[in-house]
Amino acid sequence: MAGRGRTVLIALGITAGVLVFFFGSVLLFLSFLGDGGGFPGGQRVALIEVEGVILSGDEIVRELKEHLDNAAVRAVVVRINSPGGVVAPTQEIYQQIRKVRERGKPVVASLGSVAASGGYYIAAACDRIYANPGSLTGSIGVVMQLANLEGVLKKIGVEYVVVKAGRHKDIGNFSRTMTPEERKILQDLLDDVHGQFVNAVAEGRRLDRSEVLGFADGRIFSGQQAKDLKMVDALGGLEEAIDAAAKLGGIVGRPKILYPRKRFSVFDLMKNKLGLGAAPFAFPVFSAPLYLME
Repeated sequence: MAGRGRTVLIALGITAGVLVFFFGSVLLFLSFLGDGGGFPGGQRVALIEVEGVILSGDEIVRELKEHLDNAAVRAVVVRINSPGGVVAPTQEIYQQIRKVRERGKPVVASLGSVAASGGYYIAAACDRIYANPGSLTGSIGVVMQLANLEGVLKKIGVEYVVVKAGRHKDIGNFSRTMTPEERKILQDLLDDVHGQFVNAVAEGRRLDRSEVLGFADGRIFSGQQAKDLKMVDALGGLEEAIDAAAKLGGIVGRPKILYPRKRFSVFDLMKNKLGLGAAPFAFPVFSAPLYLME
């Protein structure tokens, strides 16, 4: 009987140990995900990174939606290191940030080395913008670059033949000089998109449109200059932006961070490592020149 009792006690001990380990693991996992509300570490500041030329907004928009539905996330910080990119994806990210804010979750932008043109467009959607004094930002403008190779083609004896239906279907054709009518069509297009950019900055920064037009001529600014122009709210790095987001989100004490998932793809490798991140030249883009300082 004694042996049987000892066996039962051992079995119960093992069962209890397994249950404790199981539920402890579940609690730890939920805490790690920041998806538990009342679990330890439940209230967090989510960090989103916008890196490089903006060719697609799908992944950033997806992350913003996840944080929008996650009760544990009380605020979001968007860390921007981008010279800009294609117009439509930039606008998609801008609009999704506005949706996050409309649901009562503050969003703070942190400008890294370069957050210009489309990078600044995204920042303008946020509640507050932090920039380092030497961050490069601004460049509020739109550009479309087209080549004219007519002279070269004639020299080497190449005749470029175009068959089209629609008078302006080959607008921007590199084998001939652009007509005044075609130039006006493209200029009107860029003026319209530039006006959208100006309106977005004026709305996001709560400035008069006329005030934005004073610096929306494509110039690039340092973080210090941008602060003087009310383009950013304060000078500071990522840590200051996180602390500000936590306070706006009602988090008491030092906030815990929900970091972005690390992703890897062949496309990312080509874009970031092989210099293939430039937008197609025939697209209107929010893009700023990149200046390197030593």
